[in-house]
Amino acid sequence: MLQGNRTISEFFLLGLTAVSEQQQYIFELFLCMYLVTMVGNLLIILAIVNDAHLHSPMYFFLASLSFTDICFISTTVPKMLADIQSQSPVISFAGCLTQMYFFMLLVDLDNFLLAAMAYDRCVAICRPLHYAALLSLKRCALLVVTPCVVCNLVSVLHLGLLGLLNFCDQREIPHFFCDLEPILRLACSDTQINDLTVLVIGGSVIFIPFTFICVSYCLIVCTVLRIPSAKGKWKTFSTCGSHFLAVSLFYGSIGGVYFLPSSAYSAERDKVAAVMYSVVTPMMNPFIYSLRNKDMKAAVRRLLIRKTYFWRW
Repeated sequence: MLQGNRTISEFFLLGLTAVSEQQQYIFELFLCMYLVTMVGNLLIILAIVNDAHLHSPMYFFLASLSFTDICFISTTVPKMLADIQSQSPVISFAGCLTQMYFFMLLVDLDNFLLAAMAYDRCVAICRPLHYAALLSLKRCALLVVTPCVVCNLVSVLHLGLLGLLNFCDQREIPHFFCDLEPILRLACSDTQINDLTVLVIGGSVIFIPFTFICVSYCLIVCTVLRIPSAKGKWKTFSTCGSHFLAVSLFYGSIGGVYFLPSSAYSAERDKVAAVMYSVVTPMMNPFIYSLRNKDMKAAVRRLLIRKTYFWRW
């Protein structure tokens, strides 16, 4: 990446706040959130792997989401914590590109996994007799692998276009990680192509899964309304409650970054939204999916009892 006739070798991450007195509180808070996220999502993965009752498409997608969330939060938070402790918020150009690649890959993958989970619930409620055929092991694998390939290509495209830009003397990124929008604002050269790519390609990667989720829930609601008893309606729709909460939390925060015009860009708003969908959402997902799911709670409890018994011996 060029700066005039010279090559840029590093950027400076300004973090969440410039007030030194608040740095230690932020460190402790985010360390706790990171540890809770790691433990919670690992418990879900281990519970699903070790419990034969949970070897179904719904829990396969949930385990994939938990693994993605572990990678997602690990892309940004450890670096931020290290920067606070070292008081040296420097990131190399190569490190910045690497962080940006994985961040874009994983946030887009989260979108598609939420859509796959919506499809799973839609088929289970609307076409229960065809559930096994429509969600075979091969199709479940395709619903995870195909988005991985698509998201990888999208991330590479963004980075390839970013590498064509020239940058000025300003190297300070007003964020706690290397995000695409703040870095584009440091460029001296024209970013029209980059902005158009973010709007069209990046917007499509978010909008298409979100539209699919909305259509799935419309079909679910139509099916549930045809159930005669109120108890039956509530029991059927409650199976979607956890997913609906996760979708609301994720898209509610991500919309503040990607669905507003660039003229309305605010670094502070961007940081708050990024914390919500990249830190808070991965932390909350284990609670959302375990506390509202009897099978999941029972599996986690059996796992903990088994591990406790093992360590006693």
